Amino acid sequence: MAKFEISTRKNGEFQFNLKASNGEIILSSEGYKTKDACIKGIESVKKNSAVEARFEKAVAKNGKPYFNLKATNGQVIGASQMYASETTRDNGIASVIKNAPGADVVEL
Repeated sequence: MAKFEISTRKNGEFQFNLKASNGEIILSSEGYKTKDACIKGIESVKKNSAVEARFEKAVAKNGKPYFNLKATNGQVIGASQMYASETTRDNGIASVIKNAPGADVVEL
């Protein structure tokens, strides 16, 4: 089963990773100053992942495809890893759409 893992960075900020059932990270957050803000970020991912238009497909300077998930205000709430192809990136988006809404939240 997919899960959001909350962890603390070395600088004291909180972040989350959405992991698929196979353990692969499919979405990562930026740093949050508080755990409550991090949890609200997770709630935003659960809500916004249901809207395919909120996924911004992009290509990095090195030519690798990736995606961002944006909130209704346009703020990035999660970013993917770099993918080998547009097809694998699109599969990553499909995985977030499928897994995020029902994913459990665990603290590391």
